[in-house]
Amino acid sequence: MALKAKGNTQGLKPSELKRINRLADRRYNDPNGFTNEQARELSFLSHEIGRQIGLLVNRQGKPEIILVGDPGSIYIPELPRARQSEGRLRGLRLLHTHISGENLSEEDLMDMVFLRLDSVTVVASDPHGEPDFVQYAYLLPPGAGTKPYEQLPPVRWDRAEMDLPAQIKALEDEFRRADRTRDTTDKRERAIVVSVSQDPRSVQERSLDELEDLADTAGLKVEGRLVQRIRKLNPKFIMGKGKLAELEVIALQADAEVILFDQELSAAQMRNLAKLTERKIIDRTQLILDIFAQHATTRAGKLQVEMAQLKYTMPRLVGKNRAMSRLMGGIGGRGPGETKLEIDRRRIKDKLTKLGNELKKVSRQRGFTRERRARAGVPVVSLVGYTNAGKSTLLNTLTDSGVLAEDKLFATLDPTSRRIRFPREQELILTDTVGFIRQLPMELKEAFRATLEELEAADVLLHVCDSSHPEVSEQIQAVNNIIADMNLGDVSTILVLNKWDKLDDEQQELIRNTYPQGIPSSALNRRSLNVLVEEILNSIDRLGHKF
Repeated sequence: MALKAKGNTQGLKPSELKRINRLADRRYNDPNGFTNEQARELSFLSHEIGRQIGLLVNRQGKPEIILVGDPGSIYIPELPRARQSEGRLRGLRLLHTHISGENLSEEDLMDMVFLRLDSVTVVASDPHGEPDFVQYAYLLPPGAGTKPYEQLPPVRWDRAEMDLPAQIKALEDEFRRADRTRDTTDKRERAIVVSVSQDPRSVQERSLDELEDLADTAGLKVEGRLVQRIRKLNPKFIMGKGKLAELEVIALQADAEVILFDQELSAAQMRNLAKLTERKIIDRTQLILDIFAQHATTRAGKLQVEMAQLKYTMPRLVGKNRAMSRLMGGIGGRGPGETKLEIDRRRIKDKLTKLGNELKKVSRQRGFTRERRARAGVPVVSLVGYTNAGKSTLLNTLTDSGVLAEDKLFATLDPTSRRIRFPREQELILTDTVGFIRQLPMELKEAFRATLEELEAADVLLHVCDSSHPEVSEQIQAVNNIIADMNLGDVSTILVLNKWDKLDDEQQELIRNTYPQGIPSSALNRRSLNVLVEEILNSIDRLGHKF
């Protein structure tokens, strides 16, 4: 099938269109990317029609796409993934004309970055249509410079001395060398974490540390990060085109399949970013939803995850499009599954109604269980705290249980209750709950209300914190805020300074002074919990429970 020009071809004469299409019969194998005769042909033809002409040429020198643009620009259509070469780059280079004698434009350079083109070459013409000069640009390998690309100065069109095949080979070799330094046994998807916010850089960096932990829990391998402090978010891409180019090069150099944003993205931003970068785009909310989907084990937990994901997805459904299709499967696409994420809004609403009714049944069943406990006169102590603070480990140590306890965020989702007999023949029920986190998605707050209802029956709250965490104060405050939001501020609360053994003497003194009411302990060491057990019993006695 003959190759035909794409783009702004309306209004061209049949003879002009025929000459443009004939460019597909040429072979652009010269090391410069073109011969003098080919440069003159492109320049005169572009001058004659008054529009830019572009060729996307493969590594064999054959044009794969012919483009006709406007006088000042050229539009490159979406390129199929199948055109990507075996290496990191796409295997296509852009050779195009400028009819007003201007250098490579910012748009040219951005196209090269986002489409991962081998190179971009412009042949600029003078007012008479004669070739004037030529200018080249190509991407740089990892760590080669402050900019993601090299833009060479313009040179006279017939005196260019360039070896594009050698340049492309050298660049691909650099990428391969970088790949060989990576752990090839780690098969996890590679990701770049990004923060774009008005917050100070130090705040963003700490938030990205937590995002990296979340990514690790979800099964992603973080290969790099990007932080940008801005005055105002870009409504289309959340960040500017220049910073996006820097992000794309970081992802290219890391061979990352996923770009993970710390901020929640709008539906339009997610679609635009997915289309521009050709990578899977996930925000913090979607990542947390994915973690919950992976870790939910009971029917109630799975219902809650499905409900939360559908609520998240519904406003992002605008028909089947490339942005949403990138989110199917793998990280960010668990739970409801592809078919549920692509059904129309009416079916989602029906499903949400059904899930809501089922969750109400679960809530009623748990309510009956709580009523039976209350009638039995057995006090309830609930563990709360920031995720990965050690609540499940503490439950296991106190009750000799085997509840899943991992050094990961959100390892525990479904509430777990254990009956325990303390000294003095006193008995109580100890309940573990889902860990809290800052910026908990609204969808999860609503969907997991049934899980957190366990806290409403609590006589005492054990607020477990990781005293060794550098942001322990912020985490304690985040949990206190959630407790207050749930109107549980009046419930007797004991602050447990867990992981005390990880602190040195100076750090312990600082924490003691900051939280004098806190009880130092180590969930892995039963002996260290004696003081905590006494405080639990004293709190229950103060509430008037008799055994």
